[in-house]
Amino acid sequence: MEVKESKRINAEDLYELKSVVDPQVNGIGQECLYVLTSICKETDKYYSNIFHKNLNTLETSQWTFGKDRNHSPRWSPNGEQVVFISNRSGKNQLFLLSKKGGEAKQLTYLVNGVSNPVWSPDGKEIAFQSNFKTGETVADKESKKEDKEDNLTALEVTNMKYKSDGKGFWDGSYDHIAVIDIESGNMEQLTTGDNNYYLQSWSPDGQYIAISADQNKEKDFSFISDIYLYNRKEKNWKRITESNGNYGKVTWTPDSKRIGLIGSDREYENATLSKLWVYDLESDFLQCLTPEWDVNVGDYAIGDFQQGVVTPGMLWGEDNESFTFLASDHGNTVVYFGNISGAIYPSLIDNQHVYGLSTGGSLKKAVVAISTPTHPGDLYTLDLETGEIQQITEVNKEFAESHAFSEAEPLQFASRDGWELHGWLMKPQGFKEGEKYPLVLEIHGGPHAMYANSYFHEFQTLASNGFAVLFINPRGSHGYGQQFVDAVRGDYGGKDYEDIMDAVDYCLETFNFIDSSRLGVTGGSYGGFMTNWIVGHTDRFKAAVTQRSISNWISFYGVSDIGYYFADWQIKADLNDIETLWKHSPLTYVKNIKTPLLILHGEKDYRCPIEQAEQLFIALKIQKKETKFVRFPESNHELSRSGKPALRIERLNYINNWFLEYV
Repeated sequence: MEVKESKRINAEDLYELKSVVDPQVNGIGQECLYVLTSICKETDKYYSNIFHKNLNTLETSQWTFGKDRNHSPRWSPNGEQVVFISNRSGKNQLFLLSKKGGEAKQLTYLVNGVSNPVWSPDGKEIAFQSNFKTGETVADKESKKEDKEDNLTALEVTNMKYKSDGKGFWDGSYDHIAVIDIESGNMEQLTTGDNNYYLQSWSPDGQYIAISADQNKEKDFSFISDIYLYNRKEKNWKRITESNGNYGKVTWTPDSKRIGLIGSDREYENATLSKLWVYDLESDFLQCLTPEWDVNVGDYAIGDFQQGVVTPGMLWGEDNESFTFLASDHGNTVVYFGNISGAIYPSLIDNQHVYGLSTGGSLKKAVVAISTPTHPGDLYTLDLETGEIQQITEVNKEFAESHAFSEAEPLQFASRDGWELHGWLMKPQGFKEGEKYPLVLEIHGGPHAMYANSYFHEFQTLASNGFAVLFINPRGSHGYGQQFVDAVRGDYGGKDYEDIMDAVDYCLETFNFIDSSRLGVTGGSYGGFMTNWIVGHTDRFKAAVTQRSISNWISFYGVSDIGYYFADWQIKADLNDIETLWKHSPLTYVKNIKTPLLILHGEKDYRCPIEQAEQLFIALKIQKKETKFVRFPESNHELSRSGKPALRIERLNYINNWFLEYV
């Protein structure tokens, strides 16, 4: 019998792969909804549909159809209906679908669309979030006919937070919360004014709606998120946090007596680990359950594939005291069990990335979404008591059976100053003992993020083209405790650079198949900064690709949507300390660069604006250095993850071709 050779993975395979996210188990734990996202090659657009899985028979049925974005399915309390969001009318609106079938009914027609649906406990109302400019209310309807003419007008700016990556320039609107009566269609707007309010959850007894907001008047220098309880009957507010941190992911015990929160007091600014908190309504007491636990609560894994991942908060059990949650730990996301007495232990710990979790209210069985370096992602049932899992979807089965994935071998080694470091090495496709192979070093963004045991399409394309791929979590990464993640602040280009170079040295000493004369390096955002830094401090790499990078902290301070505070938090310097900002700027060392450098950047990147790339390109060209500058139109900081598919693919091909040419 002839055995077909597996195909190698290439950039264009993004058109074939499907992303499965957001499992939602119903209240009796017998059924699960999920969202499947694909790419339409003809239109070059993403489309999503909602699927149903019977957890007893494992029968699957599709509940929405077409090439629109249908997502965020949420069961009604009695499990007979589902509310979801769809852009089929033009904007994201609420739609209601009966479990028995039939056409979905559109519930909202708001001018700016809606997000984040939350059912009332009696199933008669749905709360949601929408965006309103001054003068707009829930009475303003979505226009059926778009005005195609651009009415240009001046943008008047008085606040420093006037732009944000992905959203663009602030248009004077605010996020507010409203409730719709399903039977009558009547809507009530709960929040108004010049402030953003974000919907969290509704108490099971129907009395309170939990909302998060920052009500400090000086928004430019405020970075908190408080939790408020809105009393639906008395129509008053109560703040339950102390305006000293960032809190969210609000969940309720079944008896409505306690609230679970995830957040921090921001002791280390944005490098602070998130912790578990419980608020007791009867005693009016907020308590941190994990003050000494040196693990980050939540999913902080970096990836370039999944679309629309939803990370839950603390999911409570029937006893009103126990819960399950996700945490990031040593390159994995782990399902943990905990209770209000402080007990915490893993329910599911393995070399994998758990990027979705739903229980339906019972702590006996859950549905989890899991990815590994060789598995883009699927859903599994998880017995929370035994840890036993069973795969229940195979959304990329045909692709997996016909393509070859490269395994990621875990690495553990010591830095030159004795810190424990962790990473992975992928062998190239077609690996043969005794042969030498080039290596590409990958550096993640953040820096407060985490490479994980998760699928990375970029890595697979590099391995497919004959490269070994090295990726590690240097100082500053999440997953290894508070001291580790905080260590990079004020030391960009210091010990973090040494960690990365120590990883390269470790691989060269340990694996004799790596050709030390054929090394490449790439990374995006912070990884782009570090790529720039590396080629300015060593010429050991034959080629480099810097993506959405930082090259000049002085200009970054004023042009980035986060620059004026991020530089202060991370470099620990401001415009009163130009010397320190310049010392940590890769542009300072551009005269040392000998490595051929490809510069990739999105035109509408407001996080690391394209002027950072422009400066670097001109500084290199004026010195006759080997470089190329590629600008991606209409693309923001998220190009590699959720950008226009054709441009994501073009970007991957630029990276691979640069290394094929120069390494």
